[in-house]
Amino acid sequence: MHLSSLLLSFVGGEIVDLVLQTGAVAKAVLLLLLAFSVLSWAVILSKWRLIRRARSQSARFVRAFRKAQRVQDIATVADQFHPSPLVGVLEGAVTEFKRQMGTTGGIHNTVAIQRAMQVSSSEEITRMESNLPWLAITGAVTPFIGLFGTVWGIIDAFHGLGTAGAATLRAVAPGISEALITTAAGLAAAIPAVIAYNLIIGSIREMASRNDDFALEMLNLVERQPAQAAAEVRR
Repeated sequence: MHLSSLLLSFVGGEIVDLVLQTGAVAKAVLLLLLAFSVLSWAVILSKWRLIRRARSQSARFVRAFRKAQRVQDIATVADQFHPSPLVGVLEGAVTEFKRQMGTTGGIHNTVAIQRAMQVSSSEEITRMESNLPWLAITGAVTPFIGLFGTVWGIIDAFHGLGTAGAATLRAVAPGISEALITTAAGLAAAIPAVIAYNLIIGSIREMASRNDDFALEMLNLVERQPAQAAAEVRR
């Protein structure tokens, strides 16, 4: 354990020394990559927290919805299940219920209710996908930013060799190792962003499918008991 701690301390110290010895361009590249990494991790953590809460609240909301005997029963308690996207779908349906009740005094167009739920579902998914393009940008751009820093460092190293006139591995190795730091930093910023982007997108698609299933359940309730649902919403 003591030996591993010493090894980590040595490796960490070596990396810090390499970073400190890099030129101005490499330092600017590293700062830019650090900014990308910090922002991407902020997006990752916020999205995972949102998705975890949405899954938990959606499960509770579905249980409450299936136990409810009337539309009004679930509509009155829906607010406590935020940030579940299913709540937005329900609110879209209720809004269309009230609109039809206000114009005709009854529910006459279930297709309009279905469209309202689809629109609400799309809005909820769009809200959950906000800021995700930043992860895609980070995954696509940061390796090239790091590569630019590496190429610049290698050019600088070989230029120094030409000026010094010493073309030995011992002379060129420090400059190249310093230059490769930026490539490593670019990959360190890109890899978590790419992995998180795909995992989060998969989770959001799962929630979109869940929204569609809930909308069908809601539509079944409306078609099964349209008069009762209309009366409950009117109260």
